[in-house]
Amino acid sequence: MSNHLINAVSPYLLQHSDNPVDWFPWCKEAFEKAEAEDKPIFLSIGYSTCHWCHVMAHESFENLEIAKILNKHFISIKVDREERPDIDSVYMSVCQAFTGSGGWPMSIFMTWDKKPFFAGTYFPPRQHYGMPGFADLLHSIANLWMNHRNKILQSADEIIKHLQNAEQINTSAINDLVETAAKSLLESFDEINGGFGSAPKFPTPHNLLFLMMYAKQNQSSEPLKAVEKTLIQMRKGGIFDQIGYGFSRYSTDKYFLAPHFEKMLYDNALLIIVYSAAYGAAENPLYLDTAEKTAEYILREMTLPQGGFYSAQDADSDGVEGKYYTFTLDEIFKVLGKERGEIFANAFDITEEGNFDGMNIPNLLKSSALKSDFTEEIRILYSYRKIRTSLHIDDKILLSWNSMMIAALSMLYRVSGSDKYLNAALKAQRFIEENMCGDVELYTSWRSGIRSSSSFLDDHAFYIAALIELYNSTLDEKFLEKAESFCNLTVKRFYDDKDGGFYLAKSDNAELFMNPKEVYDGTIPSGNSVMAYDFVRLYQLTEKGEYGELAKKQLAFLSARAEDYPSGHCMFLMAKMMFECPLKHITVVVKENDNLEELKKRLPFLANIRITSESTKFQLLNGKTTYYVCKDKFCLPPTNVYDL
Repeated sequence: MSNHLINAVSPYLLQHSDNPVDWFPWCKEAFEKAEAEDKPIFLSIGYSTCHWCHVMAHESFENLEIAKILNKHFISIKVDREERPDIDSVYMSVCQAFTGSGGWPMSIFMTWDKKPFFAGTYFPPRQHYGMPGFADLLHSIANLWMNHRNKILQSADEIIKHLQNAEQINTSAINDLVETAAKSLLESFDEINGGFGSAPKFPTPHNLLFLMMYAKQNQSSEPLKAVEKTLIQMRKGGIFDQIGYGFSRYSTDKYFLAPHFEKMLYDNALLIIVYSAAYGAAENPLYLDTAEKTAEYILREMTLPQGGFYSAQDADSDGVEGKYYTFTLDEIFKVLGKERGEIFANAFDITEEGNFDGMNIPNLLKSSALKSDFTEEIRILYSYRKIRTSLHIDDKILLSWNSMMIAALSMLYRVSGSDKYLNAALKAQRFIEENMCGDVELYTSWRSGIRSSSSFLDDHAFYIAALIELYNSTLDEKFLEKAESFCNLTVKRFYDDKDGGFYLAKSDNAELFMNPKEVYDGTIPSGNSVMAYDFVRLYQLTEKGEYGELAKKQLAFLSARAEDYPSGHCMFLMAKMMFECPLKHITVVVKENDNLEELKKRLPFLANIRITSESTKFQLLNGKTTYYVCKDKFCLPPTNVYDL
C-alpha cells in the first residue's frame, strides 16, 4: 500500500508513504481536491528524527480505523518542517495561539484556502490522561464541518486576524537591552548544575557566546564563570555522547544527564563555535578537545562523501528511545572484560541499577575522569555499539544548517591550526556551490541529486555568515565578494522597505495568509538576527557605507522587537555590541612574494582582517610586510611584527 508520498524526496515524507492514510504532500492538487469534495484539511507537520512524530505515526497513522476516518472526512497533507520553514512557522503561530504552546508533530485543521480553525500537537489514538483521543477528535471536527460550518469559519477568521495584528509591532526600543539580557540570564543561572533555568535544559550556544562577549566588553568575570560551568557540565553529562561524541538536542533533567537523544546538525555546529570561542577566551584544553571531538563525530558519521553534512540522527533505534546510547553493567564487563570494565564503569557512572530507566547513560558528572585516558575502551565500545543496533539518519542536506557547520569548522581551524577542519569547510562550500546554488538563487535542501525549488531567509543569512567565516580563515577575497553578492540579493528578495526587517519567505510570496518576520533567537538564531550580524561584519570588513546603513536599520528594527524579552534575542545583541564596539581591525600590507601561510595559521578567532598591497594610504614599513591595527576606537602605529 502506498499513497501520494511515494515519490517524495524528504525522508520524513517517505516514512509515511506506506501509511493507510491517503497522504498528499503540500501541493495544489490536495487543496483542489478538498474544495471539490467539500472536505477540511488535516495538516501534519514534523521531521524524520522526531520521537513523538514516530509515536503518533505508529499509534494513529498506521491504524486502519483512524486512517478510514481521515480518508473519509479529510484531505490529509504531510509537511517536512525542515524543507518548508514558512509553513511550519505560520502554523506554529497558529498552534501556539490555540494551545499556548507548540511542538512536533504539529496537527492543524484548516479549510482548503489554508485558513486554520483548530490546532494541537500530539494526540493519543484514544482518550488518555486527560488528552482527547485522536479518533474522537476527528469525528467531532467532521461533525462541526458538516453541521456548524459558520462557527468554524468564524474561528478561522478570528485567529488569522489575531496573528496578523500581532505582526504589527510599533514600540520604542529601550536603551539597556544588552545589560537587561545579561542580568536576566545570570539570574536564571544554575550555579550547581550549570545551564539556565530548570529542566528541560537546551544548550542555546548563542546565549553563551553573548555572555562571553558581554564579559569581555565589561571586564566582568561572573558571566564567563557561568559560561564555563555550563560548558564543563555539558561536556561531562549524558547530553554529550561520551562514546561516539557529539551533542544531543537537550537535557530532559537539570543535570545534563539524560538527553532527548536525537542529534541535530545545527546544535553540533553552534556548540563547536561556542567551545572554540571559550578555548580562545579561557585557554582550557577541555574546550578545544570537546570542539574537536564534536567535529570528529560530524566528519565520521554525518558527512556526505561529496562534502555536505546530513541533517540529523534519530533518538530511537528498534523503536526504543535511547537504546543505541545506553548500556547495562553486564554489557560493559562483556565487552571490556571484568577488570577494565570495572574501572570504566566506575568512571562513567555505570551501575547495576542504572541511571536511566534501568539502563546506563555513560557520563562523567560524578567523576574526574576527564583527566584520564579511556581512548581504547571508548574505541571498543563505539565499535560494539555500531553492530548492536543502528540509528536512522536524515540524510537530506539543508543549506542553512550546512552553512552553520561550515562556519563552525572554519572557526575551529583558527583555534586548532588543523587544516582538516578548514579543508572540510571548503569542501562543503564547494558542494553547496555545485548543488544548491543557481546563477542568482539558493535552494533550501538537496537529497539524492534533487534539490528543492526555492529558498528562505535563513538559507541566505547563514550562507552569507559562512562565506564571511571562510574569508576570515583564508583571507581569500572571493569569499567576501560572494558574501556581498548574496547579501545584496537577500535585501532585494526578502527586505521590507516600508517597515524594516526581513520576511521569512520572499517578499512577494502570497501562498499563505501571512509572511512572518522571525526575530526570536530560539534553538537556532533567527534569520533577522543573523542578517544584522552579516551587515555589521561586512560593514567593518569592507568599510562600505551601504552596509553600515543597513546595519543601523536592522539593529533598530530588532531593538524594538527585543524590548519585551531581551535575553531571547542574544544573536542580535551580539551584532549590536559588535557595531557599537567594533572588533579589532587589522590591515596587512604585504610585501611582494611574502608567504602568507604562516600568517593565516595565526589568525585571531574574531577580528576584521584585510590584506592589501602598498598604496598611498597603506605603505610598507622598512620595506617589510606591515600591520596597521585599530582597536577600542583608536589606531596603533604601523609595525612589522605583530602578535595576532
